[in-house]
Amino acid sequence: MIGAGVAGLTTAVCLAESGMKVRVDADLAPGETTSAAAGAMWDPYLAEPRDLVERWARTTLSELTALSSDKDTGIRMVEGTQESRTPCPLPAWGSAVGARQCTPEELRHGFVTGWRYRAPVVDMPRYLGYLARRFAQAGGSFRRHRYETVAEAMREAPVVVNCSGSGARALAGDPEVEAVRGQLVVVENPGIESFFCDDTPGADELTYVYPHSETVVLGGTSDRDDWDVTPDDRAADQIVHRCVAVEPSLAGARILEHRVGLRPVRKRVRLTEERHKDALLVHNYGHGGAGVTLSWGCAQEVVERVQGSRVTN
Repeated sequence: MIGAGVAGLTTAVCLAESGMKVRVDADLAPGETTSAAAGAMWDPYLAEPRDLVERWARTTLSELTALSSDKDTGIRMVEGTQESRTPCPLPAWGSAVGARQCTPEELRHGFVTGWRYRAPVVDMPRYLGYLARRFAQAGGSFRRHRYETVAEAMREAPVVVNCSGSGARALAGDPEVEAVRGQLVVVENPGIESFFCDDTPGADELTYVYPHSETVVLGGTSDRDDWDVTPDDRAADQIVHRCVAVEPSLAGARILEHRVGLRPVRKRVRLTEERHKDALLVHNYGHGGAGVTLSWGCAQEVVERVQGSRVTN
């Protein structure tokens, strides 16, 4: 298993809990991955193809909703709105979360349409810690190790699952993988209980407010082909300014942390398998900004592919 982000850890949990012996090899610990920098909320953002993404997202929604009853997971079911400054239709995934159109009174100033619904909001550092503990309890192990190619990993095990995210561009030699840089700001929660997301089509910047119990995640950016993970002070100031404009109670909230991650965007999520003599290689990457949203659906499909192969672990 290559990769310790949310795709890698979720897949590792599913494989280990199905009775397989699993080791995760990764050059970054879970808390150092792009997943740890995510907001995060269930939302099929920057992921294709639509039909498969919808299926994987619905499976994951069910799992995250069930896990939200356990406080140790860092998952909470939160109600809020996704709004637009221009008229637009209900998102294709809206029915999955029971979205309804906002009344005029529910819309923020400057927004003309929107949707209210309830969905999982995930405190990613806590959630990744939960997944790591669950993986260990299922008998899994972790090794800090960097591979230059997937061929190196295939010399070590009969089954290799590649969940290397944006790293797959080099590791798997896949030029279709593009990094879309995301920056966000974490502040103390002044008492916000509902989420907000600006979903104006063609908007130059992202604006979202994701509340956790003690903190609020403010976003964000979506910078294509930018591999720099250093926080940008100007971008951070703009993020706070945009979020305060839609949620004035954030004004003056103490900044706790800046996060930057690289969304692994691809024309299509790569969930495919390759057979090499007596070995099996399964790719599971390219989830864009929907790593959390697709995690359980994709992981369960990986398990089915591995179990359906003739390769034993």
